[in-house]
Amino acid sequence: MVMIKNLLQSIPTDLSEEVFETLALGSQVKIERIISKGHSTPDKHWYDQQQDEWVMVLQGHGILEFENGIDQEMKAGDSINIPAHTRHRVKWTEPNQETIWLAVFYNS
Repeated sequence: MVMIKNLLQSIPTDLSEEVFETLALGSQVKIERIISKGHSTPDKHWYDQQQDEWVMVLQGHGILEFENGIDQEMKAGDSINIPAHTRHRVKWTEPNQETIWLAVFYNS
């Protein structure tokens, strides 16, 4: 049976840590819902992924920081494609509202 899931609902009540939820997983793709609320990547930690990542903010507001010094503000409806091995981190997310990200990891 096919189930419909609303990505803006079923938000966990405990958001003391960021929530990473795999929605779909294949041999070369992973789709993930990430829920942040005042979270950021720890200082001096950079994501350096093997796969490309397309990410969209469905709700809320965040800032991605890239190792080259560029900050990219993201708000609801914004998306960005991050090539594999582009070092980046979450610099800031809205502390008073959930930021819901949709991330697709894939091989180009």
